[in-house]
Amino acid sequence: MKKLSYILAFLILGSCTSNTIFEKPTDLIPKDTMSLLVQEMWIASSATYIKNKNMERNINYMPLVYDKFLIDSIRFQTSNLYYISKIDEYKLIFEDAKNSLKKQKAYFDHIKSTKDSLRLDSIKRNKDLKKKKDSLKKNLKLNDSLIKNSLR
Repeated sequence: MKKLSYILAFLILGSCTSNTIFEKPTDLIPKDTMSLLVQEMWIASSATYIKNKNMERNINYMPLVYDKFLIDSIRFQTSNLYYISKIDEYKLIFEDAKNSLKKQKAYFDHIKSTKDSLRLDSIKRNKDLKKKKDSLKKNLKLNDSLIKNSLR
């Protein structure tokens, strides 16, 4: 009886391993495309609570992401499940997506700061021009009054 309980315990422990690697699906999404897909999904999920052009919120943009990459949610789920079983590859996909989004953010921040500085420069120039116009108007008024006074 004791031997049977040891064998049963050993079988239970042996069957509890979680090193399950799923078979490669026939329609597996490649790693680089999966990285781009993850980027777009992050953007779509973060845009859910932002108002769009029509001032609407809580819109599900995921179907648009699937349409952009010409896949369906089932294909994504099977590919995602396969990559989850290979955690090292899955981690690389997410790191690549994260780095790419950081580069995009830095690029757009640079463009925004450039546009802001140009806008501030133009505002400053407009203020300077307005001051010059005001001073010219004052000078013209003074000249007009001097001319009128000299004519009298």
